Amino acid sequence: MIFSFDAFVTDALFDRSGRAMFALGDGTVRLQTPEGFVTIEAHGGPMGGAVLASAVHPSGNGVVTGGDDGKVVWSRIEGGEVVATLIAEVKNKWIEHVATSAASGLIAFTAGKEVHVRDVADPAFARTFTHEKTVSGLAFEPKGRRLASASYGGAYLWYARIADQKPSVLKWAGSHIAVEFSPDGKFLISSMQENQLHGWRLSDSKDMRMGGYPSKIKSVAFFDKGNLLTTAGASGAVIWPFAGANGPMGKEAAEIGFSRDSMVVRVAGVDVQPVCLAGQDNGKIWAAHMRNGRIETLKAEKGAPISALSTSADGKFFAWGDESGEAGVIEIPDLSGPRQFAG
Repeated sequence: MIFSFDAFVTDALFDRSGRAMFALGDGTVRLQTPEGFVTIEAHGGPMGGAVLASAVHPSGNGVVTGGDDGKVVWSRIEGGEVVATLIAEVKNKWIEHVATSAASGLIAFTAGKEVHVRDVADPAFARTFTHEKTVSGLAFEPKGRRLASASYGGAYLWYARIADQKPSVLKWAGSHIAVEFSPDGKFLISSMQENQLHGWRLSDSKDMRMGGYPSKIKSVAFFDKGNLLTTAGASGAVIWPFAGANGPMGKEAAEIGFSRDSMVVRVAGVDVQPVCLAGQDNGKIWAAHMRNGRIETLKAEKGAPISALSTSADGKFFAWGDESGEAGVIEIPDLSGPRQFAG
């Protein structure tokens, strides 16, 4: 299924039931139903606006979005009705990053130098964590108790429910623009302004330098049950090994799906096969199987750069969107067998 939304696709997600959700640069959220997509005016209103960040709600129903109107909104379908609930509002600030945790029921979002936390089970709960510099990335650990934030000079680790605390600081010189925990919670990965990744083993804060990229890494994804990390930022998808206690330390990355005329800008992973998906800046999308080396093109048509890419929890479908507003939901083929060539 291919759609045209006529607005920059900020994010493409799947809810708990496997329905696709799209967050758009015109401030709307599009939710998939059996009859098609419904539209929710989540941000902006008559004066316009944009969704800047999104994440699946901790309940698994609907999407939490942050906008340039300073609002955090939960959009979903409930009892057959389309519902949008205001979770929080920070006046005169952009909500550029949102993170959620199904494990703890918490929602976190950034507003300038602050990180705010809310609890879906307690409307009165609120925490604010202040940084010296603007916060540029946000992620919950798998158990949802700790929260990592990226800023200039490193990453900060907070206990998400504790009001007065000093964070643990993982220092590394430079501007950090995104963070991601490994699925086992043992490693934290940061994407940097300087065209490189940096990582820390959390048991001892040991640094992991992960460089060699020709461009900024806009997207990373763990897959293969956390044994592999795929990243954008090169002419192919870059694969880092994370099996074992040392993760990628002392190991080399591999690059697959190399292209001479385009860059990979978005990646996603499928655990069950295991397969990585890569979206390019020329609009193409392909998938690669990590065991047999099989690579298949899933979207051959060229177009605007892919801006959003994700897979459903069961690994059966992927959703994509691009900078021009084109989007789609496509079934992921079984790549476990040998590639078949037409005779």
